[in-house]
Amino acid sequence: MNVVLTVAEVTAPVFLLAGIGFAWVRLGFDYEIEFVTRMSMTLGVPCLIFTSLMQTRIDPAALTAVSLAAVAAYAAVTAVMLGIALVLRLDLRTYLAPLVFGNTGNLGLPLALFAFGEEGLGYAVVVFAVMAVYSFTVGVWIVSGGGSLLRVVREPMVGATLLGALFLWQGWETPTFLTNALSLVGQLAIPLMLITLGVAIARLTPQSFARPALLSVLKAAACVAVAVLIGRAFGLGDVAFAVLVLQVATPVAVTSYLLATKYGADADAVASLVVVSTLGSVVYLPLILAWVI
Repeated sequence: MNVVLTVAEVTAPVFLLAGIGFAWVRLGFDYEIEFVTRMSMTLGVPCLIFTSLMQTRIDPAALTAVSLAAVAAYAAVTAVMLGIALVLRLDLRTYLAPLVFGNTGNLGLPLALFAFGEEGLGYAVVVFAVMAVYSFTVGVWIVSGGGSLLRVVREPMVGATLLGALFLWQGWETPTFLTNALSLVGQLAIPLMLITLGVAIARLTPQSFARPALLSVLKAAACVAVAVLIGRAFGLGDVAFAVLVLQVATPVAVTSYLLATKYGADADAVASLVVVSTLGSVVYLPLILAWVI
């Protein structure tokens, strides 16, 4: 019973905030998703990443191990998903990126924070940063046929990650007034991302359920298996291991739909994947948390 209550305490705020966004749209209220997303990803998330890394008390060696494990995990997930896509004869431009990249920002960061506190958030930020760089290069290349290294360099999240890692390594800290200001801005990120997730889900219209349901199950099972194997192979500690599994196992990211729309892939098929996998995560993410907590 204690485990059930703990999992409920962790997951309820996440899905309640997403539910607020969903209800907001269904009630007919305006929500400028592009503006909110830009503010969150340009200001909120970079400040959250920087302050989390700068203030973390996690051993830098442990963060390095998580970084390497995340790189290995996403490489393995890519190989597995490529194999599944080829066997099922799926269009790679449409399906490969959504099957690889999970919603490590909107769902993964708050779940890690609520489940494991600041330590969990520190690890989750590292996994999120690895996935962000990977998605801006390989992910864009998969969907469009032309990834851009320059785009990665320009991303505020990447700069915040590198700067935060430097401050962590050197033991530096910004002046208190600046740290407080950055922390306040960073606190915008998690509630905004969750509410925006609900808004995006409310606006997406799934075209089918059979194929997305099958692919969602395959994605969740494969990602959990890969993350468990990689986490054990790298000898991660309990919290780091749990966060890696949780982050890699998150459902299809809404950004996959945005990329499909922008670069001419089958956006309707991706929308179905986003909706079905996110609904499925309501069931399987609490089960993962019950196992790792």
